Amino acid sequence: MKNPNFKLYLASLVMAGLSSCNSNDNLEADTFASTSKFKIINVTTDGRPFSTGKSSSSTTAKYVANPGGGVMMQAFYWDVPAGGTWWDTVKSKVTAWGNAGIGSVWLPPASKAQSGALSMGYDPTDYFDFGNYNQNGSTETRFGSKTELVNLITQAHAENMQVYADIVINHNSGGQLESNPFTGTQTYTNFTGVASGKFPRTSADFYKNSYGTNDEGSFGGFPDLCHAAPNVQNWLWLRTDGVGKYYKNTMKFDGWRFDYVKGFGAWVVNSWNANVGGFTVGENWDSNVDNLNNWANSANSSVFDFACYYKMNDAFDGNNLALLNDDMMWKRNPYKAVTFVTNHDTDEIWNKKLAYAYILTHEGYPTIFYRDYEEWLDKAKLNNLIWIHNNKATGTTSILYADNDEYVARRNGYNGNPGLVVYINNSSTTLERWVPTNWVSTQIKDFTGNSTWIPTTQADKWVKIQCPPNSYTIWSSNL
Repeated sequence: MKNPNFKLYLASLVMAGLSSCNSNDNLEADTFASTSKFKIINVTTDGRPFSTGKSSSSTTAKYVANPGGGVMMQAFYWDVPAGGTWWDTVKSKVTAWGNAGIGSVWLPPASKAQSGALSMGYDPTDYFDFGNYNQNGSTETRFGSKTELVNLITQAHAENMQVYADIVINHNSGGQLESNPFTGTQTYTNFTGVASGKFPRTSADFYKNSYGTNDEGSFGGFPDLCHAAPNVQNWLWLRTDGVGKYYKNTMKFDGWRFDYVKGFGAWVVNSWNANVGGFTVGENWDSNVDNLNNWANSANSSVFDFACYYKMNDAFDGNNLALLNDDMMWKRNPYKAVTFVTNHDTDEIWNKKLAYAYILTHEGYPTIFYRDYEEWLDKAKLNNLIWIHNNKATGTTSILYADNDEYVARRNGYNGNPGLVVYINNSSTTLERWVPTNWVSTQIKDFTGNSTWIPTTQADKWVKIQCPPNSYTIWSSNL
């Protein structure tokens, strides 16, 4: 859905001259247990962390990306240019995105909506009109024609990228008036005349009806689809020529982002997955981790990690990085967590460069927002983080240190991949810290280029690293 208040991101970085690091500082090693996934770390008087023993167990190892790879691009924003050019715009960029390491593209709702060529697609009328029928005042959608959409999907697949469709199945809009026996009034619930002739529906398919007065939630006064109705189930996910299977088998979409999943039961997405297949992620706008995790498990689907989003906002903009110790969906179940910094609905995080450094080094399925990548932030730095994510961010996560200004975490590596150590500094001065690593007597470097130090880890795997002000460094070996 829509939140039209976008912030333009402005950031500047003044880097101080950096001296080389002496890796032979002789500090006595403390015991550090690395068998658990998350650890809250305190600091001894000699500056080296020790484990408090607070941890949570995990059986996960390397994060295996959902279909399409380890980084997703949200390939739109609210009110992208109208005029039917957006599919061609995205098509012109997918090769460069693929070369940068982006593995999947999330597109806006692709079918004809009530506002025709002006609509962002969240008021759907005809699920089978991709800009090829003259209805609702236009033939093309806001984004273009069916042919242009097919060409975009084909090009993305040629670049070995997956394509996910935003799908709105909570509500419909643009129906004709009919006498509604369930309300005793005239309602806009007659969709029997849609131009495609597919998924005809009437008042019997919307609440209130013979199945009840409502389901989990309605939105904006739009007619609320009743997923308990056989006609709705058949056309959405059961029929071979229904919405889900047509999107997958004919249009060649690889998965779906389900809009406003609070409006219907998790069983709907679960049944969709069982009958259609493909990747799915739900927009369950909720910062409560229990609610996110319960929905993801019930739906057998990924879910956007709103808990992580709001913690990052408070941590990076509120100068309290210790909040990153708190619970998040990616810590509960990284295989079902889709992390993000901004989307078309909400843009609250100001210190985005630190937030992207966080999600692209941690577990979960990170998403990059189109305008952040193409307009607002430093694309070269984002490409660097994407490369680090795809090549170094492996294994479970150990949080090594966190306070108001500093956050240090280690990815523990997997299957011969060395993992990494990420150091985030939200203060105005350069900081240094001793940390335990994955490597014995190994030369490491900062793969972001924000530090020129090239230290060597000690025999006990400890090393001193640094981070410039309001910045991040990401350390690993060359293995």
